[in-house]
Amino acid sequence: MGQQQLLLIILSVIVLGIAVAVGITMFSDSSINANRDGLTNDLVALASRAHQYYRRPSYLGGGGNTFAGLTADAAGLSKLTNTPTNSNGTYTIASGGTGVGSAANVEILGVGNEQFGGAPVSARVRVFPNRDSVWVVN
Repeated sequence: MGQQQLLLIILSVIVLGIAVAVGITMFSDSSINANRDGLTNDLVALASRAHQYYRRPSYLGGGGNTFAGLTADAAGLSKLTNTPTNSNGTYTIASGGTGVGSAANVEILGVGNEQFGGAPVSARVRVFPNRDSVWVVN
C-alpha cells in the first residue's frame, strides 16, 4: 500500500471517530431536553389539578379558595403510582399544601431521571390562584 492510501485510511478513521463522538453528545443532549420537557408538561398538568383543588368548595373535598390541605392525592400525584413517580421523574409538594407554607400558593418539584452536570434535571412550578410559574432548576 502506498503512503497516500495509508494517509486516507488514517484520516477516515479520525473523521469517523469525531462523528461518533458528536453523535453521542447530541443523543445525550436530546435525552436531557426530552426529560426536562416531560417534567414541565407533568408539572403543568399537576398545576391544573392544584387549581381544581383550590376552586372546589371545602365541603366537596376541595380547598375552598386556599391551597392549605393540598395533598399528593388531591394534586394527582398519588395517581401516578403508589409513590409520585412516572417515567419522567419523581414529584413532591415542596411548599404550601399540608402543614407547609402558605395557603395563597403551592410549589411542586419534579426531579427527572436524566443527569446533567452531575445532578438530576429538575423543574418547579409555583401555583397561584390566577397563574402558574414554571422554571427549570437544572
